[in-house]
Amino acid sequence: MNGSDRRDNTGRDGDPTPRYRSPERPEDTPRGWRRETAAPVYLEPEQPVSRRERGRRRRAESARRRRRGGAVLLAVIVLIAAVGVGAWFVIREVSPPDYDGPGGAETLVQIQPGASTTAIAGELEDAGVVKSSKAFLRAAKGDEAISGIHPGYYELRTQIPAKDAVQALADGSRVGHVVVPEGRQLADITTVSGNRTDGILSIVAQASCLTEDGTQTCVDQEELAQALADLDPGVAGIPDWAVERVRQVTDPVRRYEGLIMAGSFDVDPRLDAREMLVSLFEDSAAGFDARGLGSASETSELSPYDTLIAASLIEREAPPEDFDKVARVIVNRLDEDQMLQFDSTVNYLLETQETATTDEDRARSTPWNTYAMFGMPATPISAPGDAAIDAAEHPADGDWLYFVTVDHDGTTLFTDDYDEHLENITLAQEAGVLDSER
Repeated sequence: MNGSDRRDNTGRDGDPTPRYRSPERPEDTPRGWRRETAAPVYLEPEQPVSRRERGRRRRAESARRRRRGGAVLLAVIVLIAAVGVGAWFVIREVSPPDYDGPGGAETLVQIQPGASTTAIAGELEDAGVVKSSKAFLRAAKGDEAISGIHPGYYELRTQIPAKDAVQALADGSRVGHVVVPEGRQLADITTVSGNRTDGILSIVAQASCLTEDGTQTCVDQEELAQALADLDPGVAGIPDWAVERVRQVTDPVRRYEGLIMAGSFDVDPRLDAREMLVSLFEDSAAGFDARGLGSASETSELSPYDTLIAASLIEREAPPEDFDKVARVIVNRLDEDQMLQFDSTVNYLLETQETATTDEDRARSTPWNTYAMFGMPATPISAPGDAAIDAAEHPADGDWLYFVTVDHDGTTLFTDDYDEHLENITLAQEAGVLDSER
């Protein structure tokens, strides 16, 4: 091939249009052979780049790198923040907010009947006792002290550790809790041997104490007695069936005897003396109503108020296993228009009470002494319990008119024969239960 036959890449006649280059066929490959190849490469002619353009390109590239670096940094920061927030929530869930100090001022918290541990936790958090309900629930979980928490009012320090709150609720921070034992009178009782028994007014006074601003305040027994004396029976909260009978009694305090029933009560210690008494009367009236005392005459032949009086006598006169028999004696004697002659009614007004009363004591004429009067005492002589009330509502069947306890174990003999009764009295005297001069 001579020089006149050579062609360059510019095409015919010096045309600057670029040409495509095809791959060469191997020398030993037959003509007509084809192989699969990539598409031909188009070669762009290189253009000269000015210094200014090169600088602009460098600056643009640097800007792109900076933007990519900022985006990466922002993503890293967001990731770290997300991890941190997640960790905070995990830590908060494992260790809920709790106080660690000795506590602040006292506050009063009421635990409602039937309240769950979760509800108690909420009450404590709202009152500022614990920092969070979750802290209390965590402290209470598995703590046997939680079972000692009862409904009522609790005086607690604010801002105390949750575990201390659990213990305080179980260890006697309860206030306003009144427990009236069966057979207890409004006034204190002193026996001839010098033993003293707190009356209901004393019990209420002791339960009323509350600490405010570091100072303990209580409603005392005298305030309660005065509040009773000033209280109108019509607005006292006592049952409707008792109002008129109470009005007829001249003693301003004793007329309310027996209308605070034996049992357990929770009284708000922030109340004054009058409000506390009305609260107790209302709760007792609800209790009497719940057990059906208002319809007692259907079974006992006694009015509801007389049934309450009979129950108070039964509580004082015999052991529980004989309650229904004593109830029958009361009904039988009233039917026979016979004096009840119960020593418990004589003792009721004595400054010092005795097991066996004297002739002089039995001769005193009072609205309660059943040795000197026919019929029922003017009021109950104590707060009867459920068993005594039930016995008064449902007397045993029998014709007994007399009974006497013949030994110190409480053995009581019943009879309808007076001579046999005198023999039983002799047994009681020989056992030292009754005075031999009686």
